[in-house]
Amino acid sequence: MSDSVAVGLVGAGPWAGMVHAPALAAGPATHLAGVWARRAEASARLAGEHGAPSFARIEELFDACEAVAFSVPPDVQADLAARAARAGRAVLLEKPLAMDLDGARRLAGAIAEAGVVSQMVFTLRYSRAARDFLRRVHEMDPFGGYGSFVSSALSGGPFATPWRLEKGALLDLGPHIVDLLDASLGRVAGVRAHGDPLGWVGLTLEHEGGAVSQASVSMAGSGELPPAHIEVYGRRGHARLDWSQLGDDAFATMVAEFAAAVRGGPAAPLDAAHGLRIQEILASADAQLRAG
Repeated sequence: MSDSVAVGLVGAGPWAGMVHAPALAAGPATHLAGVWARRAEASARLAGEHGAPSFARIEELFDACEAVAFSVPPDVQADLAARAARAGRAVLLEKPLAMDLDGARRLAGAIAEAGVVSQMVFTLRYSRAARDFLRRVHEMDPFGGYGSFVSSALSGGPFATPWRLEKGALLDLGPHIVDLLDASLGRVAGVRAHGDPLGWVGLTLEHEGGAVSQASVSMAGSGELPPAHIEVYGRRGHARLDWSQLGDDAFATMVAEFAAAVRGGPAAPLDAAHGLRIQEILASADAQLRAG
């Protein structure tokens, strides 16, 4: 453990319990240095499950760790992650960066000013399946693609949280699909949007180099739904990737690469600046939806 990175966890909700805490505590690249959450009883329960301390004040958590992982609503992350960065701590960030673009810009600016390591939890991107997929599509001379992510979160369950019920699919599911299409077909240069974030949203993405893609996201589904997926078409082939291929390697790889960057290794390409760029695309789409 002496060489592992001490990572504190902010948040003790369902996602923190299912993903962040177990992945950070599993090692060997990291160990869970402690937990802080607004609900002290939830913090104590989650920390106790992994043999870690629970802190009453977030500053105590910062003092006990080298890096901080966040599993809280976007508006809370925007404030607390900026505080962690100003305290000199590397940050592992959920998407979206913040609830709105101004908050995302402030957080990304604070991280850049502090010069700390940052990394985004674009979960699928750390899987072996996604990396193999991206290698294939880059050899296909791709010219177009499509992505779809439909969930039933608006119907209830652990992820029917207030911010998701308010903002809908664009801000929650949109980052995953847009990020993958961006990685597959080239940087997104423009977006056109139609629909309703609490119903169905359709996006047309124009990529640098001339490729075009479509994306559909919704959290209003019900029943047994197909896994989220993207398809890419090129002049030398076709490839498909879906979330059922996520595997158990993604979270371990994410944590190991974060720890390596904290220790001075290669900087994470999926950093806060990347997260901000994806959120800028989604903010443009949201403005179009609001304009009707």
